[in-house]
Amino acid sequence: MTAMRRTLGVCYYPEHWPEELWAEDARRMAETGLTWVRIGEFAWSRIEPEPDQLDWGWLDRAIETLGAAGLKVVLGTPTATPPRWMLNRHPDMLALDSEGRPRKFGSRRHYCFSHAGYLEECRRIVTELAHRYGRNPYVAAWQADNEYGCHDTVISYSDAARRAFRDWLRAQFPAVNGNGGDIGALNRAWGNVFWSMDYADFDDIDLPNLTVTEPNPAHSLAFRRFSSAQVVRFNRAQADIIRAHSDAPIAHNYMGRVTEFDHFDLGADLDIASWDSYPLGFLEDRVGASDADQRHFARQGDPDFQAFHHDLYRAVGRGRWWIMEQQPGPVNWAPYNPAPLPGMVRLWTWEAFAHGAEAVCYFRWRQAPFAQEQMHAGLLRPDSAEAPGLAEARQVAGELADAPGVDPEQAPVALIFDYDADWAWKVQPHGKGLSYFSLVFDHYRALRRAGLSVDILPPSARDFSGYRAVFAPGLIHMAADLKRALAESGAEIVIGPRSGARDRNFSIPVPLPPSLPGLDVTVSRVESLRPDMPVPVEGGGTVTGYREELAGSADTVFADYSGAPVAVRQGRLTYMGGWGDAELLDRLVVGIGLRSQLPILQLPLGVRVRDTAIERFWFNHNSCPVETPAGRLPAAGVLRVPR
Repeated sequence: MTAMRRTLGVCYYPEHWPEELWAEDARRMAETGLTWVRIGEFAWSRIEPEPDQLDWGWLDRAIETLGAAGLKVVLGTPTATPPRWMLNRHPDMLALDSEGRPRKFGSRRHYCFSHAGYLEECRRIVTELAHRYGRNPYVAAWQADNEYGCHDTVISYSDAARRAFRDWLRAQFPAVNGNGGDIGALNRAWGNVFWSMDYADFDDIDLPNLTVTEPNPAHSLAFRRFSSAQVVRFNRAQADIIRAHSDAPIAHNYMGRVTEFDHFDLGADLDIASWDSYPLGFLEDRVGASDADQRHFARQGDPDFQAFHHDLYRAVGRGRWWIMEQQPGPVNWAPYNPAPLPGMVRLWTWEAFAHGAEAVCYFRWRQAPFAQEQMHAGLLRPDSAEAPGLAEARQVAGELADAPGVDPEQAPVALIFDYDADWAWKVQPHGKGLSYFSLVFDHYRALRRAGLSVDILPPSARDFSGYRAVFAPGLIHMAADLKRALAESGAEIVIGPRSGARDRNFSIPVPLPPSLPGLDVTVSRVESLRPDMPVPVEGGGTVTGYREELAGSADTVFADYSGAPVAVRQGRLTYMGGWGDAELLDRLVVGIGLRSQLPILQLPLGVRVRDTAIERFWFNHNSCPVETPAGRLPAAGVLRVPR
């Protein structure tokens, strides 16, 4: 794979500013060292102010102005923000929440993915956009829509969703003669004999909301799979149209800890995965960090949350990925919105490059003085004076002149992430606050605390050659060929808890889980634990949240003080029958590292490393200098060391 040049960019909204500012803005962007400018993703009402009345003049001039300054345009499709007249044309296009309430006009993402009329409107405007700019020399990349799933907008309980869900189910349970669906097969797969839930026809099936108590978990999981498929279908419609008119790569900007649709499935239709990185907002809003960690890293962000998503989206993009929006200052949407520590904008940028990013684009060029994001900082203040983040962006641009291009290599450790497993855990967490994402992220943290670089893999992975260890916690449904591939890989394999605990339709399988070839262990009983009832483990650490009783002849690796096994091993296969705390997971990783000759490091709090093919990066996520094996790192410091 040829190394690609690392580049910088920015998000810009020419429609927000007087046209006489555009040329000056473009000149300053180029002088800063920026390459990319993303525009257009929220501009539908300016492109089409009235139904079927298209105004391209302003967008033509904006693209020409930016391109003439030497900048490359990422052109977004405007489908995340349909104009108000669209609702008059399609009054039933709004999504409904689980209580049946409409997600109304007045902000953004106010549409249901299943609404056929709105999808046709999107096809129409994207066709117009792609036809006009598909061969424009300044349009060098595309972005489809914006932040699918943001604001909990994947799942809709509308009439359109109900009709589409029934059709989707018919395709999932086809009749033997190929004519329609087999409702009996669905009833058997879902176990609808329970509570007399059998259906006589697919048109009898409603959406799994507003039931007296919890709906059938198989029904809920199927609806989540359907909802994901609707997002994939919606995105594919846009990607196909753009490709018919343009050879430029197509991206979408995913979010942090948004798992309501399968990003691997959607990414298969795109060329580049990108995501929107807001470390300080996420620390308060999504990480799940302790109060102590939130205070310690309040101006730096969690040391692992951004890195996890860098690695995830590198996998989603099959090696090609960007940051489409990078936080440059305080945001407006978290419970608290502190300013970054000096140096952190530079650190976040280099951290993305260390994980293989081709481009890092800052959000946004100039802070808006109006509307919902007026408290969201940009590289410029509202009066066009420089904000603090601009100097750090300029510094990185200067450093890139002497930096090698993106040159990733395979990491020694792989971690499997499965969106379907996340939905299954959401449907049946079995304990308050337990989530698949948190379980996987806890394992990722432990690997990073040991100084390891990690590749995240999809559940479709079957070739694990080159990896010394593979971790696959919490895969609640495991395909038989995945089990075989892991068992035969030759790597150290760690799975559990809840691995293989359900079949495809959410029934407990027999033989009982995990049923992994070459590992004699059976989960005989499970329990979820109160937060104030952790189970201490001999040698240090505790089991929290989730605990399984294990039977079988596999050797005990960890045991509680009664002697009951917590983790067992046979050959290269290790099964964790509980959710380990940080101390126990650190012991697990170190032990696996010794068995597989992984290069384990003892890193200070808040210090992380990341390897490329030719460099090792050291990052200090602390507000004070720290001594490391590579030398003294200043606060918010970055060190690049040739390998």
